[in-house]
Amino acid sequence: MRRGVIVIAIVAAALAVPAPAFASLSVGSVGPAVHALQKKLVKLRYLGPTGLTGVYSERTAQAVMAFQGWYGIPRDGVAGPITLRRLHKAKLRPHPWSRAHKHVEVHKAAQVLLLIGKGGKVTRAIHVSTAAPGHVTPSGHFHVYSKSLMSWSKPFQVWLPYASYFYGGDAFHQYPSVPPYPASHGCIRIYDRDAIVVYQFATLGTRVHIE
Repeated sequence: MRRGVIVIAIVAAALAVPAPAFASLSVGSVGPAVHALQKKLVKLRYLGPTGLTGVYSERTAQAVMAFQGWYGIPRDGVAGPITLRRLHKAKLRPHPWSRAHKHVEVHKAAQVLLLIGKGGKVTRAIHVSTAAPGHVTPSGHFHVYSKSLMSWSKPFQVWLPYASYFYGGDAFHQYPSVPPYPASHGCIRIYDRDAIVVYQFATLGTRVHIE
C-alpha cells in the first residue's frame, strides 16, 4: 500500500499537482491534476490541443485508452496509479511501423490508430474499436478510395459520419460508442472530434496499413 502512495507522490510532484488528486482520475474529475494529465497527453499526441480543458471528459478517457492500449495497460479510460506511472515515464510519441510516407496505421492489438505525416512524424495516436469476434477488420495495405461526410450503410441501416473507405464497405468513421474492446462489424470506429481529424488527414489515396 505504501509503495502505491509513493508512486502517486512521485508522479504528482513531477507534474506539480497535489498528490491526493492523482490517486485516480476519471470522467467527471476536474482541476489542475486533470489539466496536467491532459497536457502530457497532448505532448505525446494522444490528445488534440483543444482537449486541454481541465475537465476529464469522454474525450480525455479516449486519449487515456489510446495510451493504455499502446503500453499494454488494460484499457478502462481511468488514469489510475499504473497508467500515471507509465505516463510519467513516457517521453516519446508512439513509434510507427514506417516513416517512409504520409499514411494511417491501425494497430489492432493495441486498438490504436496512428496518423503519420510527411517526414515520418506521428501527428496523432487515437483510440479506436475494430471488428468484434465473429467479424473481421482486414489486415494488410490499402488506400482511401472514397470519402463521405455522411454515408449510409445499407447492410446495417445506419448513418456513418465522416467516413473514409479503405476496403470494400469498411471505413474509418465517427461513432458514438467506442468501447475499450473490439466492437464493430468490420469498420474502424472513432470517437467524436478525433473522427474529424482522421477524415481531414486521410485524403483520397492516403495509404493505410492495418495489422
